Amino acid sequence: MQYRYFTRDKLKVSLLGFGCMRFPVLQNDLGIIDEVRASDMLKASIQMGLNYIDTAYPYHSSKSEAFVGKVLKDGLRDKIYLATKSPVWLMENYGDFMKYLDEQLVNLQTNFVDFYLLHALNKKSYEKILSLDVFKFIQEAKDSGKIKYIGFSFHDELPVFKDIIDSYDWDFCQIQLNYMDREYQAGLEGLKYAKDRGIDVVVMEPLKGGKLSLPSDEVKSILSKSDRNISASAWALKWVEAQEGVKVVLSGMSSMEHVHDNVSTYSDSKALTAAELSLIDEVTQVYKDSFKIGCTACQYCIPCPSNVNIPTIFELYNNIFVYGTEDQSKEAYKRQQELKKDVSQCIECGVCEQICPQHLEVISLLKEAHNGLV
Repeated sequence: MQYRYFTRDKLKVSLLGFGCMRFPVLQNDLGIIDEVRASDMLKASIQMGLNYIDTAYPYHSSKSEAFVGKVLKDGLRDKIYLATKSPVWLMENYGDFMKYLDEQLVNLQTNFVDFYLLHALNKKSYEKILSLDVFKFIQEAKDSGKIKYIGFSFHDELPVFKDIIDSYDWDFCQIQLNYMDREYQAGLEGLKYAKDRGIDVVVMEPLKGGKLSLPSDEVKSILSKSDRNISASAWALKWVEAQEGVKVVLSGMSSMEHVHDNVSTYSDSKALTAAELSLIDEVTQVYKDSFKIGCTACQYCIPCPSNVNIPTIFELYNNIFVYGTEDQSKEAYKRQQELKKDVSQCIECGVCEQICPQHLEVISLLKEAHNGLV
């Protein structure tokens, strides 16, 4: 296993981190973790050198932390670094910060968390917790020994990321990054921004929720130009490894096969060559050329006056053609219908078309997407 120095204290952490949000489950129910298989996976990964375990309050219908705590209590807690996250959306007053942290410590059966993150920060949630004096809580939690290092995970636009980075002396941060999402949210520019300020970065979604693990024949053909005989997942993971400033890459592993493949990938210290990185660029372009709708997810069109979730609908529709996710996209669209954010809410006011930087015919494209998603 490759290791990298993490935080200013230069902790030796494994490049591969175990993301505890996609364990195998029973009865197709996220809240019923297949504890036998999942326990075997966690223990095997630790035995093979992985020492960064990442969970969070809501994962697996709020069952992930308790399960992880159960697995680690028998002599494994001291062998790993444990990360979990504060459910900031639940905070209503200052006391809630410590209340939830204490609950998490009980669930995890530990006296402290090595890495504590403010979960899924965006502009709105950050402003909310600032008003609740979150920095005072952070200091209190550190002083009490309940957390060792503080960071945040991020889901918003780049300018918001920079503002949050500059607002506090963070120990680390966590961003979404993969070769298809180089300019999405914080992206590569955000990675560099954090690195230049001495803040180490953990990467989530290196496989784009598994989408980069299922390559088309065309993608396979491009990657076969290299002598490196590895899985599509490994190619995506090695691309993230190659980005300067990345210290930990989280993988939400769902099977023992994933564990072995991911550990093998990051046990290989042979970096991608310039030629191999160019192959990844070719693959990226193939995926982009498969987009049915040229939406860049700039979000200028939202909020929509009728609450239609335009960028998400276009993404779900595009994913069918790019990644072959027909069943998943249709299921996700049902959720938009339940939330009354689907195309049926559109009154064809045309505001979106007036503001779209790509000059898309949004109204007709929404109808096309709807027909493909129902």
